[in-house]
Amino acid sequence: MILPTTLCTATAAVVVNLWLGTRIGQLRHGLKVSVGDGGDERLVRRMRAQANFIEQAPLTIILFALVEAVGTARLPWGGAWLAPLAAVFILGRVAHGFGMDGGFKAGRAIGMLTSYLTQIVLGVFAVGLAIGKF
Repeated sequence: MILPTTLCTATAAVVVNLWLGTRIGQLRHGLKVSVGDGGDERLVRRMRAQANFIEQAPLTIILFALVEAVGTARLPWGGAWLAPLAAVFILGRVAHGFGMDGGFKAGRAIGMLTSYLTQIVLGVFAVGLAIGKF
């Protein structure tokens, strides 16, 4: 079974994770800090942005996969609604990365809000599919 939305979401997540990690590496290089944060708040913020991404993305992607696998077969509208939801999730995670830098302060809240809402929507559908309501 091919799960195109999950596949694209996971690929986008890898790109976002690479971007977040690259930003850390660039700052580490500029600050000459190879391990830890060197007491630099900017580095701490970037490290936390990536750590938060790693905390949020895996379970969300697993939920996308499970809902797509079961829902595509059971729901009359299939999984067409999952792609826009995935885009919102990924864009929110990018906003969170920028927000953690402090320049786009709303980005942090946008990122967390979109993550939580995505997880709630997927969770509701997952439970509904599991108990046969969808």
